[in-house]
Amino acid sequence: MSIDYPTIRLMPKAEARAIRHGFPWVYSDELVMDRRTRALAPGSLAVLEDTERRPLGLAAVNPLSRIVARVIDRDPEAEIDSAWFAARIGQASRLRERLYQQPFYRLVHAEADGLPGVVIDRFGDTAVVQPNAAWAELRLEALVEALRQVTGVGTVVKNGSGRVRGLEGLAEETLVLTGALEGPVPVPMNGATYMADLTGGQKTGLFYDQRPNHAFAAGLAQGARVLDVFSHVGGFALAALAAGAESALAVDGSEPALALAEAGARASGLDARFATRKGDAFDTLAALDAEGAQFDLVICDPPAFAPSKKALDAGLRAYERVARLAATLVAPGGYLVLCSCSHAADLAKFRAASARGIGKAGRRGPIVYTGFAGPDHPVLPQLAESGYLKALAFRLTE
Repeated sequence: MSIDYPTIRLMPKAEARAIRHGFPWVYSDELVMDRRTRALAPGSLAVLEDTERRPLGLAAVNPLSRIVARVIDRDPEAEIDSAWFAARIGQASRLRERLYQQPFYRLVHAEADGLPGVVIDRFGDTAVVQPNAAWAELRLEALVEALRQVTGVGTVVKNGSGRVRGLEGLAEETLVLTGALEGPVPVPMNGATYMADLTGGQKTGLFYDQRPNHAFAAGLAQGARVLDVFSHVGGFALAALAAGAESALAVDGSEPALALAEAGARASGLDARFATRKGDAFDTLAALDAEGAQFDLVICDPPAFAPSKKALDAGLRAYERVARLAATLVAPGGYLVLCSCSHAADLAKFRAASARGIGKAGRRGPIVYTGFAGPDHPVLPQLAESGYLKALAFRLTE
C-alpha cells in the first residue's frame, strides 16, 4: 500500500549527488523552506526530492533543527513501523554478535546503523535508548517493541538527556519504559567489572566507545603506577589493574562516579591496589605535582571541551593545559594517554594542542598509538571526518 507522504525539495545549490551517494543530512539552508515545509510538525516524514522533483528517499523532518531533514530510507514509500525498526535493529545486532562474546556494547549507533539520531546501548538483559531526534521520539513505542522482539531484553530505559535533544526541541526525560532496575548493572569489559548507573550516570551509564583504548593502555600497565584523571567509573584504571598494574589512582569530580568505580574495583577483586581522589581535575593535577607524585602511566579522558565550533579555541586551550599538567607527572620513560570526545576538535587540532602542552611542560616524546571509538561505534564514510573520539599515547623520553 502506497503512503501519501508530503514532499520537501532541495535548493539548487544543495548537493543532491552527495545525498544519492549516502550523505544522510540536509541542512536548513539547503532545503526550500516554504510555508508548507515550515508547517510540518517536528518528526514528520516526507519524500525528499531534488530540484527536478526526482525522489531521493524518505526523510524525517524537523523545521526547528539546523539538520532539517535526515534521510531514513532510500525507498520513498517505506512504511516506518515496528517491522521496519526490527529489520534495522536486527542488522545492527548481528554485527555486534560477531564482534563480542557477551551482550555488552553499543547496539545502535545512529546513522551508521540506519537509525539517524538513535543510540542504543545494551547491558545484558537491559537496553538504554537515546531517541535524540524528533522522528524517533514520536515512534518510540514501535522502536522499543522491535528492540525487545529482536534482542529479548527485559528492561528498556529511555535516556532523554543531553545537548543534542535540546537542538531538536525535545524535553529532557529519563525513565524505565519496561521491566525494572535494581541498582547499578555490572558490566564485564577488558578483564574487569564495571558498575553502570543506567538512570543517573553520564550518557547511558558507561562509555563503551573507549573499550579498545582502555585495552591499549592496559597493555602498558604491567607493574606500573597508574593515574586515571576524569576517571568516571574507573574506565582506564580498572582495565590497567586487571592487566597487572601495581596501583591505580582514579581522579574525578563526581562522588557518585567514584563510588561506582570503587564498587567495580571490589567486584573485580582489585580494590587492594585501587584508590580514588575527588576533586577538580586541573587542581588535582597541580596538587599531585606539588606533592612530587610520579606515575608510569597517566591517562586523561576529559569531557568534551569543544562541543561546538564556537567553543573550539577555548577547548583547545583546555586540552593543551591538561597535557601540560599531566606531562609533569609522568616518570622518565613513562606514558601519557590523552583523549578528546569533541566533534569540533579534529585529530590534527587535538594532536597539536596536546604536543604544545607536553612541550610547555619541558617534556618530549613520540606518539606510539592513535585510537578511536570501537567497532560497535561505526560511522558512515561521508561522516568519518566528524569522528568525535580520539586517543593519543605518548612515550615521554625526556
